[in-house]
Amino acid sequence: MSPTRGTRRPRASQARGTYVDRSGRRRKLPLVPAITHEQRHWDAGRVVAGVDEVGRGAWAGPVTCAAVVLPTDRRIYKLRDSKLLTPEARELLDSRIRAHAVVGIGHAFHDEIDRVGMTLALRRAARRAVDSLGLRVDEILLDGNFDFLADHPARVTTLVKGDALSASIAAASIVAKVARDGWMVAAAEQHPGYDFADNKGYPAPTHMAALDDIGPCDLHRHSWEPIVRAVQPRLFD
Repeated sequence: MSPTRGTRRPRASQARGTYVDRSGRRRKLPLVPAITHEQRHWDAGRVVAGVDEVGRGAWAGPVTCAAVVLPTDRRIYKLRDSKLLTPEARELLDSRIRAHAVVGIGHAFHDEIDRVGMTLALRRAARRAVDSLGLRVDEILLDGNFDFLADHPARVTTLVKGDALSASIAAASIVAKVARDGWMVAAAEQHPGYDFADNKGYPAPTHMAALDDIGPCDLHRHSWEPIVRAVQPRLFD
């Protein structure tokens, strides 16, 4: 029987570096993600996966989700929110995570995003990540306040600033970032001119200038307004 579903949603605070916990108290974000949320489930013999996504705000390429089940008998040190790490540190930690944890990756590519929209594409990518773990998951710790795994039988707990609070989510943020960045770097070789290797498909100045100069390529999300605007002038050339 699947665990009873119960989504909990700590609220984000306006103050930088803080969050509001479930009791309504404002707390500082920890310097290092902890295993507090994982430990109580581990003690009960439950399998816990941390899930995070990357690429939702990009104009090109996939949205990518990672699911990570950390080992219960050892710690992977120096886990952080991926945004706080250098590319070199992310690569090193990605290798450590893959060596000691169970990892799943799920993508929803640009053409799928155009067909079904970002919300459904994100749900599909997250479900693919969890399903690719190859084991039954009892509890999912999900970054943010939007449960995009609503169709999964496991219980989902959403955690605002989860990549700063939970070691499992921090690990998932690193794996997702390294996987998607690697995909975009490889894509840059086939689609020169957009600086995908550096901007990873996000609206950086070099990317926006390329859209003005040469228009979008087939990796762009053609249903998105900035890409539609870049295409329209060329229809009348």
